[in-house]
Amino acid sequence: MTKAEIVEQISDKTGIEKNIVLKTVESFMDTVKVNMVKGENVYLRGFGSFVIKKRAKKTGRNISKNTSVIIPAHNIPSFKPAKDFTEDVKKHVKVK
Repeated sequence: MTKAEIVEQISDKTGIEKNIVLKTVESFMDTVKVNMVKGENVYLRGFGSFVIKKRAKKTGRNISKNTSVIIPAHNIPSFKPAKDFTEDVKKHVKVK
């Protein structure tokens, strides 16, 4: 599903114009991004959490050049769905 499809579905459900829904969705994503860049996690009860995970320093390998590379410790954004969200997906999505 794309952002455009999300905007279309929200617009259809609420009757709000697509351009307003688009601005709202983009504002939401920007707010999540800005706060995570500041080092803050974002919690949406019943939906899930956007959290910052810490990755430890490790040694990687460049197979084509047969060399080792040190990958420094770093943070990455991650999404952890709420328990109800996970259970709903398990119940309704069939394994292919």
